Parts: sequence; C-alpha cells; structure tokens
Amino acid sequence: MRRQNPVPSPRGRPRSFDTDAAVERAMGVFWSRGYHATALPDLLRATKLSRGSLYAAFGDKHSLFLRALDRYVAEALTRMDVEFDKEPVDGLRAYLAGYVDRTSGANGRRGCLLVATAMELAGRDAEVDRRIASFFKAMEARVADALSRAKAAGKLADGVEPSSAAKILLCFVEGLRVVGKTAPTRITSQAAVDALLDRFIR
Repeated sequence: MRRQNPVPSPRGRPRSFDTDAAVERAMGVFWSRGYHATALPDLLRATKLSRGSLYAAFGDKHSLFLRALDRYVAEALTRMDVEFDKEPVDGLRAYLAGYVDRTSGANGRRGCLLVATAMELAGRDAEVDRRIASFFKAMEARVADALSRAKAAGKLADGVEPSSAAKILLCFVEGLRVVGKTAPTRITSQAAVDALLDRFIR
C-alpha cells in the first residue's frame, strides 16, 4: 500500500474582509485628504481593519495608496472605453459630458484624485510619476483614436490634426478639473466644452 503524503494545512488565517472594498474606502480617504494629510488612523477607521490586518494585506500606507491610485485609473479608463465605444463625434461628446458633470457644482469641489496627486507628489515619487504618465498617455491615445476616426469620416474641421488636438483636449479636461474646485455651474463648464468642440468638429 502506497503511503500518501499529508496535505499541508494553509498557513495563517484566511482574510475575512473584502480587499476591493477596503481599497475603495481607502481611495475615498486619500481623495478627500491627500496623501500626506492621511494618517494611519484615518485609514483604519475607513477600512474598518486593524493595524495588523491592514499591513498584512497591503504592506504600508504607500502601497495602499498605490493600490487606490491604480483603482482610480482603471475605473477612469474603463469609463472612457465605454464613452468612446460609439460613433467618434458622439464618443467625444460623451467623454466631455462626463467632465462637465465631474467639474460642476459639488462634484467639481471634490476634484480629481489624479490631479491632486500630481500636484502633491509628482517629481517626488517615482511610482506615482509612472502611474500618472501612463494614465495621461492612455487617455491621450484614446482621444487621438476618436479624433482619427472622426477625421476619416470627414467630421473634423479643416486643419485639425488628431494627435495635436488630443494633446489640447487632455490639457483642457485636466484644466477643467482644477477650475472645477471653484464649483462652476454646469452652464459654465458646458459652454467651455462647446466652445472648444466648435473649433474641432465640422
């Protein structure tokens, strides 16, 4: 009779919390307070984790922040993919309509986690720099693709070059997020969007 080796028992206790939910809650704290102003007790209260559980799951505050930033970026890119999954001009309008919503009134006051992070940490944190640069590159590529498709359909104004226009739109929407901190009305944000689109679209 062949002797069977015993099956090793799992080491440690299994996690009894939703990691994604914890990252989501932590993201909200970083978004509201900023990286440096967020203290460990703030994260423990938000995630409802003990110090030991938080460190076991995420390592440290910086690692948790990077996880939160990755989540924010992934959600933004997924949203853009949905917005651009249509006729290109309609996609551009949907993309910009999202920014009107996020930069008006109370939504605008909250601001953008990525913009706030860039202002606080860019040039001082290599991991953050890499994520911000990657996000902007991915966003610009999606906008340039929509503009290229619009050009192929004959819907871009004369002289508009998709890659240059994409860079302008990137700067424009991120500028809207900064101006949004002053809580402009929806009419104000929409007027700015309409004025820019009128320069690009036939």
